[in-house]
Amino acid sequence: MEKLKIKNISKAINGLKIVDRVTASFLPGRITGLIGPNGAGKTTLFHIITGELRSDTGEINYRGEDITLLPPYRVARKGIGRLFQDVRVFENLTVSENVVSACYDHRVETPWFPFLRKKRWKALERDFKEKSDYYIDYVGLMEVKDVPASSLSYGQQKLLAIARLLAGGFSLLLLDEPTAGLNPVMIKKILNILKRIVAEDQGKTIVLVEHDMSVVTEVADWVYFMNEGRIAFFGRTDHVLGDKEVREIYLGL
Repeated sequence: MEKLKIKNISKAINGLKIVDRVTASFLPGRITGLIGPNGAGKTTLFHIITGELRSDTGEINYRGEDITLLPPYRVARKGIGRLFQDVRVFENLTVSENVVSACYDHRVETPWFPFLRKKRWKALERDFKEKSDYYIDYVGLMEVKDVPASSLSYGQQKLLAIARLLAGGFSLLLLDEPTAGLNPVMIKKILNILKRIVAEDQGKTIVLVEHDMSVVTEVADWVYFMNEGRIAFFGRTDHVLGDKEVREIYLGL
């Protein structure tokens, strides 16, 4: 069963159709690539899924529930997390503090919880710390866990952002160009992490916008090719990237 299904999604901005009647399904245990030339509507589609933009038409269904009209914070609480092109970390907080901040428990939403339930609060703090340490180690940042995020390299900040998504418990990860601007060693590290995520948890779904076709070839099980706001082609990665039209439009071959 699809974890996420979008149907007939359209969005126009200033009269220009950015996304045009897009229908797609994203399955658990799979890494799906969303590719296409600049301006094809890929990032806008992510904005719509996460509630940052309201679509003009269409439906978004997540785990059998209509989330089309939900605001971003409620979409996130449903289990949809996002990595932005511009890495967004709390630069003045340490790596550990960044990841702890992503840990969520609805029981601590009231401001008086730490005062009225001191023992339980201490237990939750320990749980959050253990969870953060696990995911910091998961992405290979344990040696710098007490370092301010501002001191990390760009690639390390992307690893930190991934650790926060995992600590937040999101089951659907929308990754916008996760390897852009990175050296080959860091790219390989991130790809290994993504493959490990879906290998160890078949309930996880990853959708990535990516321009590096070697990255798509290595990790994506399925690909949607967008052009001028529409899904122009989709299928297995080798099938899509081997298509003559895709190669002419996107790869220039």
